[in-house]
Amino acid sequence: MDLANTTYDIVIIGGGPAGTTAAMYTARSGLKTIVIDKGLTTGALGITGKIANYPGVTELSGAELLATMREQAKSFGAVFISDRIIGVDLGTELKSAFGNNGVYSGKALIIATGSMGRGKQIKGESEYLGRGVSYCATCDAAFFKDQEVLVAGSSDEAVEEALFLTNFASKVYFLNPTETINAPDFLISDLSEKGNVVIYPETKLKEIRGNGKVEGAVFARKGEDEAELRIDGAFIYLQGGKPITDFLQGQLEVSESGCLIVDQEFQTAIPNVYAIGDVLCRHIKQVVIAAGEGAVAAMSAEKAIRGRRKAIVDWAK
Repeated sequence: MDLANTTYDIVIIGGGPAGTTAAMYTARSGLKTIVIDKGLTTGALGITGKIANYPGVTELSGAELLATMREQAKSFGAVFISDRIIGVDLGTELKSAFGNNGVYSGKALIIATGSMGRGKQIKGESEYLGRGVSYCATCDAAFFKDQEVLVAGSSDEAVEEALFLTNFASKVYFLNPTETINAPDFLISDLSEKGNVVIYPETKLKEIRGNGKVEGAVFARKGEDEAELRIDGAFIYLQGGKPITDFLQGQLEVSESGCLIVDQEFQTAIPNVYAIGDVLCRHIKQVVIAAGEGAVAAMSAEKAIRGRRKAIVDWAK
């Protein structure tokens, strides 16, 4: 089955605690649900080392908690797919999300993309976008066959994209800005074992240089002077602290802080389009609160799709 280019009841963008909880509720109520996410450790929960204040959980990592939540959602029929959403169409009855791997359409759309977007770009990043700078290895790797590239990031998305690039590039330099790579051990092991990969820990990408196209990059390892790499391409998967709404292309109103605006049922100004979690700026950033918002939005969406005046209280079905 082609998971993309298929019509669903509910399309959820973002697989953190808010989006995953929403999927749990919509799938459990019998709605055909898909969650599009960039990776387990691309969000705030996935990179959290220890969770000890989530109800019913004594202590485990954020990635472990999120993986458990996802398995629960899958057990009710929710489908998860790894893709990057680059645009949406909210102006028709069916709401569509455009990814690198296809189009996902649904009767309702729930936005749960979080707030780890970057507000500041690397010097030279925008100048060489499409001329060596890319955000999608699966889209552009073939253009770099037998060439040298770098990947900047520390999430499982970054590792998976770097692994894909090893099938094409002669050399892949992996610039990890943090002390450790925030990805599952098996992915890190796979990356480390690749003969054409060089991993730079605690390394920040400072600048991308070129002449009409990418020709090099300046980086700095912790405690060392800046150095330069000769490369042909730069794939960037860095994270920040800004609500991720760029893919909406201005179709929804945002606050002065760049956050989406919703009503008490977490519906935006466009009917059947909801927003939950850290993409909003109206709550304390806690997993339990994001999960609660996911439940409310899911029941609101289910009510709207089935034409009911009130949401059903889901105690047990």
